[in-house]
Amino acid sequence: MAGSVKPAVSHTSTSGPGPGPSPVPPPVILSLLVWVYFLQILDKSVLAYGATYGLKHDTHLVGSQYSLVSAAAPMAQLLWQPASSYLIVRVPHRVLMAGLVFGWGVAQAASAACRDFGGLMAARFFLGLFEAGCLPLFGVITSQWYRRAEQPLRIAAWYGTNGLATIFASAVSFGLGQISSPALQPWQTIFLFVGLLTVVTAPLVYYRLDNDIPSARFLDPYEKLQALERLRANQTGTGSRAFDFSHVIEAAREPKTYLWIAMTLLLNVGAAVTNTFGPLILQGFVDHDSLTSLLNMPFGALQFIVILLASYLAQKSSRKAVILASFMVPVVIGLAVLYAVRRHEAPGSRPALLMGYYLLAFLFGGNPLIVTWIIGNTAGTTKKSVIMGLYNAASAAGNIIGPLLFSDADAPAYKPGLRACLAIFVTLIVVVLVQWANLMALNKTQEMRRLRNGKPAKVVDLSMQRHFHVAQEDADMDDGSSEPCPVDAAHSDLTDGRNDEFVYIY
Repeated sequence: MAGSVKPAVSHTSTSGPGPGPSPVPPPVILSLLVWVYFLQILDKSVLAYGATYGLKHDTHLVGSQYSLVSAAAPMAQLLWQPASSYLIVRVPHRVLMAGLVFGWGVAQAASAACRDFGGLMAARFFLGLFEAGCLPLFGVITSQWYRRAEQPLRIAAWYGTNGLATIFASAVSFGLGQISSPALQPWQTIFLFVGLLTVVTAPLVYYRLDNDIPSARFLDPYEKLQALERLRANQTGTGSRAFDFSHVIEAAREPKTYLWIAMTLLLNVGAAVTNTFGPLILQGFVDHDSLTSLLNMPFGALQFIVILLASYLAQKSSRKAVILASFMVPVVIGLAVLYAVRRHEAPGSRPALLMGYYLLAFLFGGNPLIVTWIIGNTAGTTKKSVIMGLYNAASAAGNIIGPLLFSDADAPAYKPGLRACLAIFVTLIVVVLVQWANLMALNKTQEMRRLRNGKPAKVVDLSMQRHFHVAQEDADMDDGSSEPCPVDAAHSDLTDGRNDEFVYIY
């Protein structure tokens, strides 16, 4: 592919059939990612709202069965992740995403028909199985359409629907929960609504999504070359349908892979707590179950604001580690407040407890930064798919472990679980700082590799500049020992470990 691109993009001329030298991907790509991810979060979050409208009573859940039902979807994601990583490489994206959306929509709608623990476990398992490939696929799609400098806010746009889905789920649950029907309980109405909304989205995804730039229906041949040129400096490739097992081996050998996994696991233990037990915790603050949904709406708004703010700061400063570690500090404070303030001192303790709970919203700024960090530091389609799959597996494991830290016997204070989460988030900050040091060391290693290969030690990373530059002409030298990133491997399927021109971002 690189050979076919070079003759057309060795200059910045806008002559020819294309509209300019660097056409930006159309809004439909990002819009689909935003909407589908919104639906995924919505389908996950309504389980907790169903619990406030009689789900546990109607399905005869006792003891830790609700926690196990909550863990069923992430269990399926964890088990199915290797297959998802393979399918992301081998199956065209428009086919894969449409199939995943349809599958988890059917599973969500079918949850409304469940009458016992076994039925709920089966429905939630299949929901998790179809959702397993969603986030890794979104990360790969984002990396194949946008420059590294553009990726943080694009990821924030779709990942930010965590907050919007929380607001929407709160409002819809409150509204549908007021409907009295002899045929359906409120929780069944909620499940049917969000499930069918997801099912009807599947044909839209298939009709509007394109697999990649070379096959994009909205670009003519000249524009495709221009779009590929935008991504040249990324040095991460633009997609391949061949599953290369050597990429898997390389990912398994690298310490940074395990640091990504550790960060994701630690972070998502806490995220699972807010998703599963947030509304249940809030029940202790109000006298009527329906008000619990409304009380969680500000939390959703905070999630959205935090995600956008964290990603904006990361994009503006081109620094991920410092922003990520800083945003975990309010989470530690919030957990400390929830742990230290005695609940029986209500109503005087309620404002402090609510503030502590809302501070947990800062943890939602972490996942989009980790995703941006991963896809920006990983080249090679198979390697990227595998590491994003491992990210999702670690996220699923966190979603399994998180609810299990909280037992009904500890309600409503949940002291042991909060104590464990405090230790987890302090550890997370340490792991982030270790990864920061690791990536800095990798860049030093890359400089030595370039010197051994007879190249300048330092290169200008054009992919992290705010404005697009054509790699062969527009890059400015920093000094006599720097030059723009060479582009021979830009559109090949070369991994970052095999490309001495690759510059790691931290």
